[in-house]
Amino acid sequence: MPTYEYQCEQCQRVFEVKQRISDAPLTACEVCGGTIRRLLSSAPFILKGGGWHVTDYPSESRKKAIESEKATSTTPETKSDTKSESKSSTPTSSAPTSSSSSTES
Repeated sequence: MPTYEYQCEQCQRVFEVKQRISDAPLTACEVCGGTIRRLLSSAPFILKGGGWHVTDYPSESRKKAIESEKATSTTPETKSDTKSESKSSTPTSSAPTSSSSSTES
C-alpha cells in the first residue's frame, strides 16, 4: 500500500497517510479542519542483496571464479597481517608512570 504525503494549507502541517491507489484523496485536516493537498514525492526503493543481479544469482562458473579469487586474495593478506601483528606487539609507552610522582611526596 503506497504512502502519500499531505500538507494542510491552513496550519502548514505535513503528514503521511497509507492509502490504496483506488482511495479518494483526503480533503480536510484532522487537526484544524483546513483544506489539505497531496504533495508530490519521490518513490522510495530498496536495494536488497549483495549487489546487482549478477552477484545475487551467480551461475556455477561464476561461483567457481569467485572462490578462486578469494583463495588467491587471502594469501597476500595473511602475510601483511603477520607484519602488522609483529609491529603492534612491541610496547609503546609515552605516558610517564605515576609511581615516580608518588615517591616524591
